[in-house]
Amino acid sequence: MADRRLTSRPAFAALVGAAFLFGVTFVIVKDAIEDLPPFNFIGWRFLLGAVALSLVARPRGRAVWRDGLIGGLLLVAGFGFQTEGLLTTGAANSGLITGLYVVFTPLLAVAWNRLRGPARLRPQVLVGTGLAFVGFYLLTEGFQPEVGDMLTVGAAAAFAAHIVFLSHLAHRHNLVAFTALQLAVTSVGAFAIAAFKEGLETPGTEVIGALVITGLGASAGGFLLQIWAQTKLGAATAAIVLALEPAFAAATAAVVTGTTLSGRGWAGAALILVAIFVVLAATTDEPEVATEATSPH
Repeated sequence: MADRRLTSRPAFAALVGAAFLFGVTFVIVKDAIEDLPPFNFIGWRFLLGAVALSLVARPRGRAVWRDGLIGGLLLVAGFGFQTEGLLTTGAANSGLITGLYVVFTPLLAVAWNRLRGPARLRPQVLVGTGLAFVGFYLLTEGFQPEVGDMLTVGAAAAFAAHIVFLSHLAHRHNLVAFTALQLAVTSVGAFAIAAFKEGLETPGTEVIGALVITGLGASAGGFLLQIWAQTKLGAATAAIVLALEPAFAAATAAVVTGTTLSGRGWAGAALILVAIFVVLAATTDEPEVATEATSPH
């Protein structure tokens, strides 16, 4: 047990780094999409990250292309909903609502495992889900959410699916190549949506800094850290550490933009965080990374 904890420490540290990179970029993205439409921004951001990683390693083999395509499509959904949602919700709200993926992750993991046999949903998970709903009710001022809030819930579900997916697949592939392929698929998907929804646009100088920070930092760097860590840790454990992301997002929004919540909003935010940790406390003893023998893929 001691040896396992020792070898897991770098993976925990990597996930803390990923959560930090993901969390602090909410404010950057919020500002950038005022100058460059959301799906154009996602396309350019992930293209930059994909090119940077492709210089290090390129995907080879049918399996990595298949799995990279699926993972990339989940990221297209997640970042598409999240970035579009930022048009009508604040960075702090977006970060907190995105944190609901920590509640969705064990629910999806149980659903996934039931494809292979009986799987139990713990009562604490249902309690956490209920608390999260009440928190969301308060955060959105009595369940009158902005469209952006609801889109961000969709993002949370997509990110949860991606975490579960990585827990079963990440250990099979070259880390850099697998990450690069997912980023490339995300970029292509975002540009395809942008072509129909927004029209393709070339980024101006006002968003170059945001693209570099999010493309190389959060996309290439953050996902490289997350995917490597998930070759060592399972979905539930990954969700525990990544729960720091909404805290980093809310703190950054408060420092950079002076964003504050109402008393009701703070109560809702607190309940969402409580819900996250109720669910995490119920899943800390779940098995870690799937092996080739147990993976359903």
